[in-house]
Amino acid sequence: MDITALTGKNVLVRTVTNYYTGKLLSCDGFLHLEEAAWIADTGRFADALRTGKLNEVEPYPADCWVAVGSVVDVSEWQHELPRTQK
Repeated sequence: MDITALTGKNVLVRTVTNYYTGKLLSCDGFLHLEEAAWIADTGRFADALRTGKLNEVEPYPADCWVAVGSVVDVSEWQHELPRTQK
């Protein structure tokens, strides 16, 4: 699948070291995420994808860019984006 098919959708990005959520605005060397958050702890990964519940969330105050070279996978996030720190 071409990642650009997810443009405009909420996503959960797994990188080699971190997780991020956000609305994917573009993908050109970097994933540009709006309403982004760094996810310090997803809890059980499959449960997080299914329920939208995350253990630790650190929202960005503005947009975030994630280097494409660090991306392991991208999943459509079928929930509201987490915007509250926890």
